Amino acid sequence: MSAVRRHKLFQRYLAISRVSQIISESTCTPFSKFYATLSEEQKKKIADGPDLGDFIHGDTKPESGNIRRKKGERLRLPKWLKTDVAMGKDYHKLKENLRDLNLHTVCEEAKCPNIGECWGGAKGTATATIMVLGDTCTRGCRFCSVKTARNPPPPDPMEPVNTAKAITSWGLDYVVLTSVDRDDLPDGGAAHLAETVREIKKNKSDILVECLTPDFRGDMTCVAKVAESGLDVYAHNVETVEDLQWLVRDPRANYKQSLNVLKFVKSNKQNLVTKTSVMLGLGETDDQIMRVMEDLRKIDVDCVTLGQYMQPTKRHLKVKEYVHPDKFKYWEEVGNKLGFAYTASGPLVRSSYKAGEFYLKNLLKSRRKKEVSSTAEVST
Repeated sequence: MSAVRRHKLFQRYLAISRVSQIISESTCTPFSKFYATLSEEQKKKIADGPDLGDFIHGDTKPESGNIRRKKGERLRLPKWLKTDVAMGKDYHKLKENLRDLNLHTVCEEAKCPNIGECWGGAKGTATATIMVLGDTCTRGCRFCSVKTARNPPPPDPMEPVNTAKAITSWGLDYVVLTSVDRDDLPDGGAAHLAETVREIKKNKSDILVECLTPDFRGDMTCVAKVAESGLDVYAHNVETVEDLQWLVRDPRANYKQSLNVLKFVKSNKQNLVTKTSVMLGLGETDDQIMRVMEDLRKIDVDCVTLGQYMQPTKRHLKVKEYVHPDKFKYWEEVGNKLGFAYTASGPLVRSSYKAGEFYLKNLLKSRRKKEVSSTAEVST
């Protein structure tokens, strides 16, 4: 620890000691009066001083740079990843609405850290990422907390209608649909997902729909069913760098198969926005991350999100490294230079990310205006 850091901590200690002394001398006086006796300089030192967590953990070292796990050690969550507990009127209303309609969300199943912000509606309309085809997956990826089974219950035939009903009642203008992997179904659930999109568009034609899909075992006939359903953004996640696929994902998934899905969609539906997501903190190197981003641009993927991997339970893969926000900012700049239409990169960024939805909404509207203008010019 540097001399400057030691001096600052000592000054804070003196300020806190002064408060303790005043309290011990005047136990019958309200604390507000004790605080009022302090000078502005002392109040500032207290405000800038260590918080309760510093005393509990005995940690006074400032957090800078990536935090890597040593052998046998469990990493403590850094300050930049701590979020508020989910609560509020909108949060509880949305949760009740989902249960009443027997709908599932990836927000809950994947234990997303942004659930309080998105469901609480703190920055506008409350949103949720609806997960169709049930809440049980046929695959067992080591990063995911969604339930797994070889033969999950059959899909609810009313799910497409109920999903459209819920989304219409929320008054959304952008919605994200995702699904579990259903390798037990002949088409992997592609028809069910496509029907959900059509029901939503039937109820509200101007709503923008993003689908975060499985790889359908690499069956491009299934991919085409979803791509041609009327959706606006086709998302499929590569999840991690190529060299860590075997460790992170189910053996039935792989890097080339995921790239082929995204490549097929863009080749057959050029105006469709394609999107993918990468988790960091699993032990990947900078060179490996760069290679993924370059591979994605080669197949003309429009949008990429990079976020911190968070271990959902003790049974799942451990976090190897907490990547510092400055590093995420660096990857955002790299993505912009490579030519992605949108790059979202941050510790709490997720594939279905509210700020990203706002940007994509504007991107899609802008592209539609250009298409209309081009059509008008050709006709004249």
